[in-house]
Amino acid sequence: MSETVQTGASIAGATGIASGLGDQGAKEVAAIIAVALFVIGGAEVLLRLFEVPQFILPTPSAIAGVFFSREIPTICEHYAYTMIELLAGYAIGASIGLVLAAVITQFPFVEKVITPYILLLVTTPMLALVPLLILNFGFGFTPRIIAVALASGPMVMINAATGFRRVDTMKIALARSCGASTLQTFTKIRIPMAMPMVIVGLMIGAIFGMITAVGAEMSGGGFGLGSRLTTYSSTLRMPEFFACIAILAVTGITIYAFFFWLGKRLAGWES
Repeated sequence: MSETVQTGASIAGATGIASGLGDQGAKEVAAIIAVALFVIGGAEVLLRLFEVPQFILPTPSAIAGVFFSREIPTICEHYAYTMIELLAGYAIGASIGLVLAAVITQFPFVEKVITPYILLLVTTPMLALVPLLILNFGFGFTPRIIAVALASGPMVMINAATGFRRVDTMKIALARSCGASTLQTFTKIRIPMAMPMVIVGLMIGAIFGMITAVGAEMSGGGFGLGSRLTTYSSTLRMPEFFACIAILAVTGITIYAFFFWLGKRLAGWES
C-alpha cells in the first residue's frame, strides 16, 4: 500500500514538474511574440508618423504585402537557386571538412602539413575570391558552389577536429587495452564524444555558406536571391529588398533550429 502511495506521489510530482516546464515554455513563447509585435507595430507607427518614404525605409505592412504580390513567384524562383548553391556547396565542403578532421586527428604529420592552408582559407574572405572564380568558371552555379564549399569546409573541419581531440585519453587507452583497433576506437569513442562540437561546426559552416552564397550572387550573375537584392536596391524597390532580407533571416533561423534539434537528438547526453 505504501509503495502504491509513493508511486502515485512520484507520478504526481513528475506531472507537476512537466506542467510547470510547459507553462514556463508557453510564457517564454508569449513573451517573444509580444516583443516582436511591439517592435513591428512600433516601427509601423513611427514610419507612418514621420512619413518616411518607402524607397528609404518601408513599413512592415509594405514588406508583408510583397509576399502577396505578383513579385513573390520571382523571389521564390531566385531563392530556389540560392538553396541549390548552398546545399551543393555545403555538402561538398562539410564532407571534405569532416574527412580532413578525422585524418589530422589520427596523423599528426598530415595536420602540420595542411593546417597552414586551412588557416589561410579561414582568414581569407571567400567573397574576395569570387571574381577570380567567375573569371575561371563563368557566371553559372560552379563558382558559387566552390565559394560555398571553401567557406563552409574549414569551419566544419576546425570544430570537428577540436571535438575529436577532446576525447578522454583514459577511454582511448582502455579501448586499446581491450584490443580495439584504431577504426573501432574512432567510430565507437571519438565520434560519439565529439558529436556536440561536430554539430556546432556543421551549423557554423551552413551559416557561413549561406552568407557566402548570397555574397557571390551579389558579385556577379543574374540569378539568386543576392542578385535580387542588388536589383531591388539599385531600383529603390525597398519593400522587395527587405522581403528578401526577411527570407534570408528566416532561413538562418531555420538552420540554427535544425542543428539545435539535431544536437538534442544526437548529443543530448551533454546537457
